[in-house]
Amino acid sequence: MDYILAFDAGTGSIRSVLFDLDGNQIGCSQEEWIHLSDERYPGSMGFDYEANWQLLISCIKDVLSRTGVEPHNIKAISATSMREGIVLYNSSGKEIWACANVDSRASEEVSQLKKTCKELEQKLYQLSGQTFALGAVPRLLWLKNNLPDLYEKTAAMTMINDWILYKLSGTLQVDPSNGCTTGIFDLTKRDWASGYLQECGLKDSILTPVNEAGTLIGEISREAASSTGLAHGTKVVSGGGDAQMGTVGAGAIEDQQTVVSGGSFWQQEVNTKQPFSDENGRVRINCHAVPDLWQIETIAFFPGLVMRWFRDAFCQEEVVAAKANGCDPYYLLEELAKDVPVGSNGIIPVFSDIMNYYSWRHAAPSFINLTLDPNKTGKKEMFKSLQENAALITLGNLKLIEDVTSFYPEEVIFIGGASKGRLWSQTLADVLGVRVKVPVVKESAALGTALYAGVGAGLYSCIQEAVEKVVTWDRVHEPVEANHQKYLEIYEKWRVVYERQLQLADEGVTAHMWKAPGFQ
Repeated sequence: MDYILAFDAGTGSIRSVLFDLDGNQIGCSQEEWIHLSDERYPGSMGFDYEANWQLLISCIKDVLSRTGVEPHNIKAISATSMREGIVLYNSSGKEIWACANVDSRASEEVSQLKKTCKELEQKLYQLSGQTFALGAVPRLLWLKNNLPDLYEKTAAMTMINDWILYKLSGTLQVDPSNGCTTGIFDLTKRDWASGYLQECGLKDSILTPVNEAGTLIGEISREAASSTGLAHGTKVVSGGGDAQMGTVGAGAIEDQQTVVSGGSFWQQEVNTKQPFSDENGRVRINCHAVPDLWQIETIAFFPGLVMRWFRDAFCQEEVVAAKANGCDPYYLLEELAKDVPVGSNGIIPVFSDIMNYYSWRHAAPSFINLTLDPNKTGKKEMFKSLQENAALITLGNLKLIEDVTSFYPEEVIFIGGASKGRLWSQTLADVLGVRVKVPVVKESAALGTALYAGVGAGLYSCIQEAVEKVVTWDRVHEPVEANHQKYLEIYEKWRVVYERQLQLADEGVTAHMWKAPGFQ
């Protein structure tokens, strides 16, 4: 039997996932990793490429051992990763510096760019769909300003998924869906923007070749085969960014399909045949992994992490019970909260704001409008309110996209860890007022990556055939109209409360949950 191996390099871990050609997950190995903070440089989150390569090797050997699959039966390999994280190389192809997506050390460079080149960020946004908030330009300027010798040695740059493929095949390249998150891309051309780095005072000789997802770029080298246990000659295929590959793995490869990805962050992705631009700079525009498609993206900060915090801080009883019963504590919490009324008896959580890419920050985390009645305000009500809040942020973000494109979806595909929750999925349908479809494979970034690996290796004729063959649906949630109307009223109240809370954080009375580098 033939297999495909996909690597999923997230913010918190690296996974090695083995699929058969029908999209069934045969095995998975995961290693958590941490990003290095240098106390000399506030906000730094370095990517430890030496230690993380060893973790990747461990994952490969572990998944091969667990499954018993012979390496020569793996016919294709590709990788996806967190976006925005970059790896730099010297002229010999050796890694010399890297940072994770959460690195924010370049705050001063962002501020400087905003002050001295006031029109530059707007030009960047119109060209690339990105702002300075997460892009590579401020990070490269930081390197030039603070580690000039290292900057001078820099000869090439890739994203983290491309680094994995480089370590396996020796080919330096990037793909549009992740490469565009550097902010150095021309969205229309789906290639590097000529001359833009020079305009920012940087060299553009570091830009590597661009290959669309699903392009055969090489094969497992003898050196990589020796260190990993993979078979020399196995085909290596260009991958993409995790959010984009997640939508592929959920079957969203056509115009106007909409995906909500519910993880640590929540992303809302709307496919489009053209790279729209928002004159107010509120939303993000990316290349889709599918050629000739783009995605308008909005992001909600930390719904998954907030829920994890709530579980760990207040739900020890459910955690213990879940362990004893062999189930997920979130399942027990959903059972507890299933009869909580719409609006959670008035509780208004304040965590992520709707997206504002030019002025990106969030109010201090809080719960507003609690009562002192334990029958109305307790664990189950607060849990349900957090689920509702994530859905309300999603509604606000989709309304932003509608403002830019005049499009609001008739149905939404829900993926990621949150989509495992039936209550959360139904709440999302009720808040949005549209049908919510949940695929069988909810952690779909690795699956989308595997499908493109299969296309590049000739195992599928095209991505459309691969999706049609592999993607299946677990369940569909229809909205309850009466609930939707109530949530529209709740949304308006939440917006008023959030605006007041954000003002307190802006005035320094409370502390922002997060703010973009350079925000004053």
